[in-house]
Amino acid sequence: MAASQDSAPLRVVVFEDSVLLREGLVRLFDEAGYTTAGAWGDVDDVVARVRAARADVAILDVRLPPGLRDEGIRAALALRAALPGVGLLVLSQYVEGVYARELLAGGEGGVGYLLKDRVTSLDEFTDAVRRVRERGTVLDPLVVQGLLSARPDPLATLTPRERDVLTLMAEGRSNASIAERLFIGVGAVEKNISAIFAKLGLEESGTEHRRVLAVLAFLQHP
Repeated sequence: MAASQDSAPLRVVVFEDSVLLREGLVRLFDEAGYTTAGAWGDVDDVVARVRAARADVAILDVRLPPGLRDEGIRAALALRAALPGVGLLVLSQYVEGVYARELLAGGEGGVGYLLKDRVTSLDEFTDAVRRVRERGTVLDPLVVQGLLSARPDPLATLTPRERDVLTLMAEGRSNASIAERLFIGVGAVEKNISAIFAKLGLEESGTEHRRVLAVLAFLQHP
């Protein structure tokens, strides 16, 4: 999926210690019409690097040098605090629920958490980058399942259909995509989403992203 023709190319930076994957991502973004403004194998001076690159989205592996533990997540959290306008897309080999919850905390949107081994479509991946840039939330379905299985059901008042809709919302799908997956009309999806907002007490607001807040209520309720 190419970058929009009526705007400047989307600027991406990559933090990935695997040379092959890093170079592959650079080539992929070039083919998608995005600009790779930087690509590194570590997260040293991550805020300064991303600021200097004027990046729209940062893609980070969870485990990076020197410790290969949670350096990518900590770097993502530092970027969110210092540069809240930058979208964050984290790549991981495993479903690590604690990291996903940390990344989602706050409800601002503009974040994604994908599993490397399950990225099978290049178009879907570049589309995920675009959605993160547009302040959407993109989660691998296995990440959603992992977060839900570790927590009690917080939304007992939702109907089965409303749960299906909210689960697909948590994956970052649009209303049209949800309608296609559930074999219902877009109007029915919108009606279910309105019911979800009402049951969660998410009133219309000019400053809050209700869709993101609904997903967070679904994934992070104590």
